[in-house]
Amino acid sequence: MKKRFMMLGILILSLLMVACGGKKEASTGKDTEQVLVFNLGAEPKTVDPQLNSATDGGIVINNTFEGLMRMNNEGMPVPATAESYEVSEDGKVYTFHIREGAKWSDGQPVKAGDFEYAWKRALDPAVASEYSFQLYYIQGAQEYFEGNASADDVAVKSIDDKTLEVTLVGPTPYFLALTTFYTYMPVREDVVTQKPEGWAKDTTIAVSNGPFVISEYSPSDKIILLPNENYWNRENVKLDKIIFEEIVDNTTALTAYENGELDILRDGEVPQQDIPRLQLEDPTFSIAPFLGTYYYIFNVDKEPTDDVNVRKALTYAIDRKAITEQVAKGGQLPATGFVPNGLFDSEGRDFRATAGDFDISVTADIEKAKEYLAKAGYPNGEGFPKLTVVYNTSEGHKAIAEAVQEMWKKNLGIDVELMNQEWAVFQDTRHVGNFEIARAGWIGDYADPMTFLDLWTSYSGNNDAQWKWTTNEKKFASNKKYDALIEKSKVTQGTERDALLYEAEKILMDEMITMPIYYYTGPMMVQEYVKGWERDILGTWYFGNAEMVK
Repeated sequence: MKKRFMMLGILILSLLMVACGGKKEASTGKDTEQVLVFNLGAEPKTVDPQLNSATDGGIVINNTFEGLMRMNNEGMPVPATAESYEVSEDGKVYTFHIREGAKWSDGQPVKAGDFEYAWKRALDPAVASEYSFQLYYIQGAQEYFEGNASADDVAVKSIDDKTLEVTLVGPTPYFLALTTFYTYMPVREDVVTQKPEGWAKDTTIAVSNGPFVISEYSPSDKIILLPNENYWNRENVKLDKIIFEEIVDNTTALTAYENGELDILRDGEVPQQDIPRLQLEDPTFSIAPFLGTYYYIFNVDKEPTDDVNVRKALTYAIDRKAITEQVAKGGQLPATGFVPNGLFDSEGRDFRATAGDFDISVTADIEKAKEYLAKAGYPNGEGFPKLTVVYNTSEGHKAIAEAVQEMWKKNLGIDVELMNQEWAVFQDTRHVGNFEIARAGWIGDYADPMTFLDLWTSYSGNNDAQWKWTTNEKKFASNKKYDALIEKSKVTQGTERDALLYEAEKILMDEMITMPIYYYTGPMMVQEYVKGWERDILGTWYFGNAEMVK
């Protein structure tokens, strides 16, 4: 084996990540308890590493669990639970060495077998993890999930308690970054099997291996973390407590922040109508980079959104510039494709700029929208059925939905109804396809265009558009071709891989299974006395090095 770092992936990550904690000041000591209060915005659907697929749950997991690697504040994956690793000459075999002193919160040692169990658990068809596809880079992984192989055929194995060997399908320059992601974090089999679907929220049995542990879980109220006394780097954890509040109403959350009751308002929790004032008046307000796309998703297996002409009519009829400037107000960029700016191909070119805008204007193209609506059989909106746009409860999502509703009424002569749902219910509604049009957003899991494109494969647990040739090959033949492009890109490199990914996004946009609206930014607020916090361009917050300096 030859030790080497995957420099291309790391370089790209370092260019894209952002650490916003500022320079640390000398601590004032332990005269007062170090308590950080952070607003999640809603109760996470789950805090189970293999079952979570949302940012809020991911923030809790990122502070209670730890993968083989962790992103540092320069945006580079560095050894965490693994103290070192080697990579084979062909870039396909990784060997990780678990560090001495890595322990679970109950004092038991973290073993290589805990990672093997967790990864195979995510791939178990019975578990039905929405993020199972994130492990398909491993030999035998996809075959196991699809029922064509056994767990023993998945090429991840614990050589001994301290050594984990992983064999990939092909060289994957961002694999180290993947191991920082929550789906790749370890869990203990003896704990999970006690309560397979609820163990992570049950403080009587849950264990974790990160800097903090969940000490209290109050549904629809708050989650409280305390330091993990058995964490290998415990001496550098300065916070005595983290309180994750679950204030859904953004205005209420801002009031709490301005009253000193919250220390951080994360991305998306700052009221849109207050952003212009805060930019002028509050030095703790900032807009950080955020690698993500805000969009509406069409159910392509339900009438009338199963007609691509309807989808294109609705997409061309909205004014993205007006939405970003007059509604969102957070410096967002109008989206003219699905992959956002800030990701690069093998030649260092910005993927979005190179792929182009797919003929989507930042303002409404009303004539083109009307042409597509007429082609679908609804000239001037005549006879168009009433549709419902579903969104999760939020002032911001409501404001955007109302703006889109008005644009469709004015530009196409059609009426749509709006319906909001609580976050956990909404996630289920969207996942099972019980909608015609739904709000959605996708934040990158790593810094490569693939994190936005493999979302729409037929086997992706997050393909909520129901665009799956496996359910109707004739109807969704384009998805079968899409699958083939994504699969081939996993075993190719350089410009050949680039071409496959560009072609895949073109198919995606030709089918218009989504209506891109804008590319995210991260309007947020952090009190000046909070030091050492870390937030990356993927919206992941980490407090293992944070402290309160008042």
